[in-house]
Amino acid sequence: MRKSLPGKRIVAAGTLVTLLAATTAAPALAATASPLQRALDRVTTQGGAPGAEAVVADHGRVTEARSGVGDVTTRTPYPRDAKFRAGSITKTFVATVVLQLAAEEKIDLDAPIERYLPGLLTGNGNDGRKITVRHVLQHTSGLYSYTEDLLGTDPEAVRHRGAEPGELVAMALRHPPLFAPGSGWSYSNTNYIVAGMLVEKLTGHSAATEITRRITRPLGLRGTSLPGRGDERLPAPHARGYVPGPADFTEFDPSIAGTAGALVSTGRDLDAFYTALLGGRLLPAAQLAEMKRTVPVPGEPGTDYGLGLFHRTLPDGTRYWGHGGDIFGFATLAGVLDTGRSATVSVNEDPAPDAVRDDTEAAFAVALSRKPAGTVGTGR
Repeated sequence: MRKSLPGKRIVAAGTLVTLLAATTAAPALAATASPLQRALDRVTTQGGAPGAEAVVADHGRVTEARSGVGDVTTRTPYPRDAKFRAGSITKTFVATVVLQLAAEEKIDLDAPIERYLPGLLTGNGNDGRKITVRHVLQHTSGLYSYTEDLLGTDPEAVRHRGAEPGELVAMALRHPPLFAPGSGWSYSNTNYIVAGMLVEKLTGHSAATEITRRITRPLGLRGTSLPGRGDERLPAPHARGYVPGPADFTEFDPSIAGTAGALVSTGRDLDAFYTALLGGRLLPAAQLAEMKRTVPVPGEPGTDYGLGLFHRTLPDGTRYWGHGGDIFGFATLAGVLDTGRSATVSVNEDPAPDAVRDDTEAAFAVALSRKPAGTVGTGR
């Protein structure tokens, strides 16, 4: 549920995970493999991640690379078109729905949360009369991230815990605000729990229903869903997800992440989503422009945040739009260039040692590069 792999130097206030030691190794890098395959292989050899996948879409041409294993016990290869927990990438989906509601004049981005959810944000200096919808979507609300209180918790203690949105917000409100609304920036999962509650209040439907109706069904994203409380299983095909131990954490109740990070998706679906979103297929021009109005991310030169969307710089200077996600067992990066080329890279451990995170970022840069990815290997 953190914001992204590239932002690892910022302690993203919503992580629910702890460090995972390397547990497997892939065969030596093949000299004849494509640049993308070689980059992905480094994730599972030098870094030591169990497995990894990259999916690149470029004007109708989709290529996929896989490396390592999807199950450290059986040593089966990382599955093709694997479903995984996408973590904070959920935020872009939720922000898109809120902006669609703004286009329908059902919500005002600069109206206070109090107008729509009266009495929700109050206590310890928190004041929903001063926090706007925009503040929530842009992480400028000052709300404490409830997941900070879960840091250091034994993962097993929360595997089947689950939670309702109101409970998660109440957890955050035990703390005073980090700053006055609009005066700073701090990544907070509480913001997107509130955003999901806004969607449900204004539509009368669950956020999962609205994401399906407004995004996944129109785009044909058959591998994407927002599971609810008690829905612990990942649909097939999927890799196993690992936390420190190593321990298999594939099955757990993701409602503790909710609309801040519970989404399940695939690389192909995320490529299609970000391409459609930035291509203007999901939002009118005015609302897409609002989504792309950014503020700087403190301590991260070349990184800005819009409404549920990062604007970041690749090592070669290329700018892209996208998001990342970390949640028990899985870490993902997804993004799209202004040219329409999109890429998603995912690994089945989270969080990972620095070597894995660095190599994953490097693989993502290769995948999203303007240069052709070349022949993509089938993985192992």
